[in-house]
Amino acid sequence: MPIRDRLAVAVADALVAAITDHDVALPAPRAGATPSSTSSTSQGRSVAGEHGALIDPADVHLERPARREHGDWSTNIALVQAKQLRIPPRTLAGWLVDRLRADPPPHTREVDMAGPGFVNFRLDNGWLHEALAEVIAEGEAGYARPDIGHGERVQVEFVSANPTGPIHVGNGWWGSYGDALARVLARAGYQVSREYYVNDTGGQIRRLGESLLARRNGTDVPDEGYQGAYVTELAASYEGPDEVVAAGRWASDRILADIRATLESIGIVFDEWYSQASIEESGAVEETIALLRDKGLVFEADGALWLRSTELGDQRDRVLVKSNGDATYLAGDLAYHRDKFLVRGFDRVIDVFGADHHGQVKSLEAGVQALGVRPGALEVKLGQMVSLVDGGEASKMSKRAGNFVSLDSLVADIGPDATRLLSLMSSLDQATSLDLPAVRAQSMENPVYYVQYANARIAAIGRKAAERGIERLPVGEADLSLLGDERELEVIRCLEELPEVVADAARDRAPTKVTTWVRRLAGCFHGFYHDCPVLAEDVDPALTQARLWLVEGARIGLAIGLGLLGVSAPESM
Repeated sequence: MPIRDRLAVAVADALVAAITDHDVALPAPRAGATPSSTSSTSQGRSVAGEHGALIDPADVHLERPARREHGDWSTNIALVQAKQLRIPPRTLAGWLVDRLRADPPPHTREVDMAGPGFVNFRLDNGWLHEALAEVIAEGEAGYARPDIGHGERVQVEFVSANPTGPIHVGNGWWGSYGDALARVLARAGYQVSREYYVNDTGGQIRRLGESLLARRNGTDVPDEGYQGAYVTELAASYEGPDEVVAAGRWASDRILADIRATLESIGIVFDEWYSQASIEESGAVEETIALLRDKGLVFEADGALWLRSTELGDQRDRVLVKSNGDATYLAGDLAYHRDKFLVRGFDRVIDVFGADHHGQVKSLEAGVQALGVRPGALEVKLGQMVSLVDGGEASKMSKRAGNFVSLDSLVADIGPDATRLLSLMSSLDQATSLDLPAVRAQSMENPVYYVQYANARIAAIGRKAAERGIERLPVGEADLSLLGDERELEVIRCLEELPEVVADAARDRAPTKVTTWVRRLAGCFHGFYHDCPVLAEDVDPALTQARLWLVEGARIGLAIGLGLLGVSAPESM
């Protein structure tokens, strides 16, 4: 059992004993807790004292103090319980400290009280050696798999750029976010499906067809058409009829194939490419509007059909069918999400949109709720704008104007790993400005190089050990207690946090937390590599064996973290 869980059980036991010793009535049982006549011996079991009331180890919050001098772990349980028990927090904390000192948890060197009633633990290094052994035993496949999803079926829809031009940095930058989020959720116990919604119908396809035919026929492209050179290249290959929709569909099919190839070049593979045209042609839009009408949520005004979205929290009612009979994007989106939730049966849907979709979020959420989907089951994440700086002004991109920077060209410039890692360094809701000269520099100042170089150093140690005929003994024969240098312990502390990082990244829908952790592990390893030689002749062989296992633990951690980000772990640089 991880030390955090064992500490929580020990604290719950000690708190029950302390307040029972002082004849204080325990708080009422927490909802869902099951009384027990004896103290628990495992995390998640409720703890009961003589009065039969409960304190659950799950309610004992333990965190790592921001400052190391405050100890290895800290709990605020005395502050939390003091109000219910009508006892001053420091008094309750003092009782708890006395009990914990009398019967200390494993590896505890010291327990003390701080501030208004925090209880701090200082542990011996044994807990870190146990943590490293756990990393090694569970390996890449098993370590850091917190089951917080419990098998919930989640669909992540992302990118979904219109197939009217090559995918560019503006609409492809957050593709890595969607893919990394799916990877994190899958590792945290969710069943995940990645989906790309193909907008292959409507006005933009007609405009693409008009632009293609104009280029082929040597006439001017319409003002609202597409001006890029890619249209001219497509027109040179088009041998179909002078029919706008046919030309537009032909061009969009080829553009979509290129988009798929571009995304695959950075490791993004979708489980489903879902056609908007299939939604419209199946009659699903009409069925969805009829369902909303049956619920009394559709009305007619000014010759159009409207959704009563104000009744569901939107700022205004929204048009579903225009006066000319055309369904709006909202009507199509609601039919699409009805298919996601009520036909395919996803428990949760996470849509990753660009910032320009901000105005559509409330109406979509209101409409989905109107369909009978539980509130909160649809999550919409908005990615902010990205700009590229290449020794001058930041470039702004427009597909229609034809002055975009293609994602292909960026990948060719800085590589797929840099493209992914850099897009996952900033939070989704922050605008990004990418300094290309700094990214191109192969130095420790480059965050991508810095992280990958740590793995290259790990591989180099393995090669050097093989050259010298030094074999790593089974971990059970290595004395991990020899790892006592602060550089060594910092690597283990970082590794020990990974399950929590994965869980937090999944809960917060924030794979950037994994990026931050990977960079920190790389920094810890570089410090260890500099100060703690592994294979030097003056290093005791037993210490060499312990350090070889520490190196393996770091390799496992980097492999998991980089794998979640979709970034490779090169063995040489």
